[in-house]
Amino acid sequence: MALPKQPLRWGVNLPLPAMKMCEQRETVQALPDLGYTDVWTGEGGVIDAFTPLAAAAAWQPRLRVGVGVVPAQTRGPGVLAQTAAGLAEFAAGGVVLGVGSSVPDHVTALNGLPHGAPLETVGRTVDAVRPLLAECGAKMIVGALRPRMLRLAYEKADGAILNLLTDDDVPEVISAAGGPHPDRETVVKLFVCPTTDAAAARQAGRGFLGWILNQKPYHAFHVWRGREQALHDSYQLFTAGDRPRAALALPDELIDQLWLHGSPAELRERIARYLHPGVTTVVLCIGVTPELAAEPSKLRPLLAELRSGD
Repeated sequence: MALPKQPLRWGVNLPLPAMKMCEQRETVQALPDLGYTDVWTGEGGVIDAFTPLAAAAAWQPRLRVGVGVVPAQTRGPGVLAQTAAGLAEFAAGGVVLGVGSSVPDHVTALNGLPHGAPLETVGRTVDAVRPLLAECGAKMIVGALRPRMLRLAYEKADGAILNLLTDDDVPEVISAAGGPHPDRETVVKLFVCPTTDAAAARQAGRGFLGWILNQKPYHAFHVWRGREQALHDSYQLFTAGDRPRAALALPDELIDQLWLHGSPAELRERIARYLHPGVTTVVLCIGVTPELAAEPSKLRPLLAELRSGD
């Protein structure tokens, strides 16, 4: 018997742009009334993934909180399970713990830990942590893009979170692991730059994309998806140590596909292209724009506009 289709969930990524985390309480509290069910975080080099979620869960318990993702290499299974249980004490909306192989810059350069054997490391973490989450009711998902990690996500965990892919990639990625999977989560994280100033948007995205797309896991994914030529010049410069020129070498077309920009109406249309069968949650990572930098108070009505007409 087919499982009933669940309503699509909508999340925003924390911290929100143009404000310190301590200034975001009122916006987070308003998110359910703006059409959002979730708040999510990732983990990079500036702030950890769990502190913003603890604050958000205390400010607005109706929200589900999700981590997408923390590196499997940087925390032990017991600490991960304890942290999820602690979040569950505050988040009546639920907890989703995402782990992944991350990238060498986060695992080795930042933490001094080896990045080798990513599939095996993530698999061991899922095997150890997922049974410990039963008591607190948290789900566990895996950051995945290519077939073997996707199969691990859907077979051993509660689903996958997909990141830095085009709308055309989504059905191919889901089907690479035998999907859609109606009994599993498929979270899609989108980078959204809400401005009609295309030059400013591309400039904002170019530095980040010039770094992340040349990290081994993401470069391998985009090569798999047929973009080796589009990334060739940037990758050569990056591996030679010239990161500024590596960012400049990215084609505008690729930036526009991965760093969505435009008016709220245009962005709603772009986001809708990602809503392929199997997608259960969309997470919007809002980038800083000239407009938001000048007037951070515009963020809340902007979030409402991105959800209007759904």
